[in-house]
Amino acid sequence: MDAKIFFGSIQAVKEEWSERRSPYSGDVVSRAPICDADDAKKALKIAQDAAKFAKRSTLAQRCAWLLDVAAKLRENKEDIAKTITDEVGKPITYARVEVERCIETITLSAETMRTIGGETINTDAFVSGKKTMAFFRREPVGVVVAITPFNFPLNLVAHKLGPALVAGNAVVLKPTPEAPLTSYKFAKLFIESEFAIPDALSVVYGDAEVGSALVTSDIPRVISFTGSVPVGNIIAKSAGIKKVGLELGGNAATFVEKSADLALAATKCALGAFVNSGQVCISLQRIYVEADIYDEFAELMATATKKLKVGNPYDDATFMGPLIDDEACGRALRWVESAIEEGAIPLLVPHVEGRIFHPCVMANVRDDMAIVCEEVFAPIVSLVKVESFDDALGRMNDSPFGLQFSVFTNDLSLMNRAVDELEAGGIVINDMPTLRFDIQPYGGVKLSGVGREGPRFAIEEMTEIKSIVIC
Repeated sequence: MDAKIFFGSIQAVKEEWSERRSPYSGDVVSRAPICDADDAKKALKIAQDAAKFAKRSTLAQRCAWLLDVAAKLRENKEDIAKTITDEVGKPITYARVEVERCIETITLSAETMRTIGGETINTDAFVSGKKTMAFFRREPVGVVVAITPFNFPLNLVAHKLGPALVAGNAVVLKPTPEAPLTSYKFAKLFIESEFAIPDALSVVYGDAEVGSALVTSDIPRVISFTGSVPVGNIIAKSAGIKKVGLELGGNAATFVEKSADLALAATKCALGAFVNSGQVCISLQRIYVEADIYDEFAELMATATKKLKVGNPYDDATFMGPLIDDEACGRALRWVESAIEEGAIPLLVPHVEGRIFHPCVMANVRDDMAIVCEEVFAPIVSLVKVESFDDALGRMNDSPFGLQFSVFTNDLSLMNRAVDELEAGGIVINDMPTLRFDIQPYGGVKLSGVGREGPRFAIEEMTEIKSIVIC
């Protein structure tokens, strides 16, 4: 099946098409039209016109719209999950989890919007004021541009479309080129729903040319982007005067303290480091281990990692499948080779089969090695020996990223210190930093981004406050 451009409710066909090949088999699994800046501008103009109708629609209609999409997603769960596996190589079990999370994200967006309102203001609170009827309310911004990545090609789209549309906006979506059919099938559910607001959602495919046309236009009032730091930096500099939400990279770290349940910590760390082949913004990359338990934990970590089933993503038992492409695989191998040259020791022999990069646990790692300084976005995790939490704290915070951190400990005072002193958008105690609940605020500090996702928080980003005074 081919993905097509959606200009609102109209599907358009282009003469030039790109092919998407499976990261696992290399077979062609989908095709998508090649779009250009003119397509982006056309989609924006349609969205600008549609935003006027979206703003006047009732909340009841918009909530029914999202809940209808959630119901249709459930009916088509297996087909959508297989499409995710086809296009990005995510193991089918975890592709099904992503569809389920998407259903929850869409449902939560509708439920949240029902409860978001304004509040009254006491304008006579100071002597310079007087009694009035004063209040504020939230209104849609108008047009939202959503740009999404490959690693969660369905649920990260939902985190943008759900809040934006239920708030009464029109959206132009530029999905990842790696999963055009996944986004097409999802968008089609919105556009063909009996509750749809006409032309409120358009979809265009492409890379830099299309993205630049969308970002630099004066039509959108919000740009919501999830992706790399370099691209996020370009967007921030070129967007102009509009709201820009950036969910960027990470270099997630954890500290394992001697009072922790080490077997549990090792199991959780293996999952957090290698789920989705390490292609997660909050994938665990750095593990700081107290010196007294370092050797024991390293052995437990290697054992837990060996238990993970790696291979065919269509096998229900597979935990980890391929990396997204050859470039990602080559880059991961260079990370490991560079670390070994600098003195790191692999606890598991680096092993590559096609695009499947087997999990790699690196010991004897120092903080000055690139493998812990930068985001690897691959199934590689590093163990660093530290003397104490104070030692780990400085090292964890000494990073340009600050998305999510975690700590494994049963020391209550240390937990409190971790919450207070770790510099990140999210802190997790006694679990992997890769833990995310879609209902929570999600985003980072430093180079990890600006703004927060999660339906309630994204709705706030995608609306404007209007203040009213009646004298």
